[in-house]
Amino acid sequence: MNCIPDLPEFTRRQMLRAGGSLAAAGLVPTLAMADTTWPSKAIRFVVPFAPGGSSEIVARSTAAELSKTLGQSVYVDNKPGAAGNIAMQEVARADDQHTLILGHIGTLAVNPYIFAKLPYDPNKDFKPISLLAKVPSLYVVHPDVPARNLKEFVAYAKSKPGKLSYGSAGNGSAGHLAFEYLKMVADFYMLHVPYRGTGPLMTDLLAGRLEASAIGAAAVIPFIKSGKLRCIATGSTKRLPQLPDVATVAEQGYAGFEMTQWYGMLAPANLAPANVAKLSAETMKAVKAPAAMERLSGDAAEVIGGTPEQFAQFIASEQARWQKVIARAAIKPD
Repeated sequence: MNCIPDLPEFTRRQMLRAGGSLAAAGLVPTLAMADTTWPSKAIRFVVPFAPGGSSEIVARSTAAELSKTLGQSVYVDNKPGAAGNIAMQEVARADDQHTLILGHIGTLAVNPYIFAKLPYDPNKDFKPISLLAKVPSLYVVHPDVPARNLKEFVAYAKSKPGKLSYGSAGNGSAGHLAFEYLKMVADFYMLHVPYRGTGPLMTDLLAGRLEASAIGAAAVIPFIKSGKLRCIATGSTKRLPQLPDVATVAEQGYAGFEMTQWYGMLAPANLAPANVAKLSAETMKAVKAPAAMERLSGDAAEVIGGTPEQFAQFIASEQARWQKVIARAAIKPD
């Protein structure tokens, strides 16, 4: 409906120009502004993994802060299975405008290259909202391994080709990728032993049935501090406050090396652009709220909180990087 009464054309143009100027100045609402009625109900934030671990901390910390600012509850719904594929497929098809998912290195940058066919398209079925946090992988060895740092460990591994083994939480897991990436850049060989999760892996590593592993910081720092494991390098870009004496892989001769598990927020591709903008702005603030920062730093996580454009660029760079590693290591799903 035309809300401007019949007026001479010249006057009509003047009024339209004036309205546009006021809108640009933020003095009157425009259609481009975010929908103030969204969200109109509770938001489901799906985590494609079982409860526990870094994914749980990142998701719940973010959800708690978003609940305060969006005016609606944001609750976490764990939906594990099939390396995250089940949850990703479900959320990709959600059309209620109130369902989100926690994106991860595995579901966005690994699964596209280890599964012959995915039930979702990581680039077309979702809109990036914000990269939330990175959790570094730590390279650890059993205390019986005669290596105090990465240089000594690589030399030791090269002296015993095929006689040493490392464990991971499964084929295509973050730990599997982390160690294969190190093997590729440092040019050494070790046998991979996949486990059904971090728990059984840790049991054998602590018992000395494995020589080494790459594990998320939160799960392994207590064992490093107690002397039950030795950390020879961190996959972070800078040293961790919790382990100030342990050098990064990059510091020990492999410039540009970074190995982190990362977590970000995604929405189905049908989420309205105005709602994407609103959600992104609130998420960037939520992840950097003092309470969230405290919880995440306790997990040795690096808080990010970037824009949708930055997150999209990051996903593309990670896909390019891991496609090469996966092809070289011939990684297949369990």
